[in-house]
Amino acid sequence: MTLRECYAALGGDYDEVISRLRSERLVQKFVLKFPEDGSFDALCGAMAAQNREEAFRAAHTIKGMCQNLSFTKLGQSAHELTEALRSGWSEAAPALFETVRADYEATVGAVREFASQLDV
Repeated sequence: MTLRECYAALGGDYDEVISRLRSERLVQKFVLKFPEDGSFDALCGAMAAQNREEAFRAAHTIKGMCQNLSFTKLGQSAHELTEALRSGWSEAAPALFETVRADYEATVGAVREFASQLDV
């Protein structure tokens, strides 16, 4: 699996991220670090506790990382959850969170598949 194929599998925009970061090596470095970030775990805990402020912060962080890495699909679902939590606990938040969870798992799965094929 190439990095471009990884982006296709996770619903991202490879050309956009390359135009921004200018180096496949640099993109690869940040993509491989993505699963190590604790924001998704923080989001899961905050959603379970219905802690709107912490859930908002974690979803907003995920959205920002996705924008920087051009992880389009996960970025969009994180954006929708962020907006639903922006001014209060939304009744839509649990369903939006499940979409974020599915998109996150697909993203991390693609990144891990890509990583497993590297000689590191």
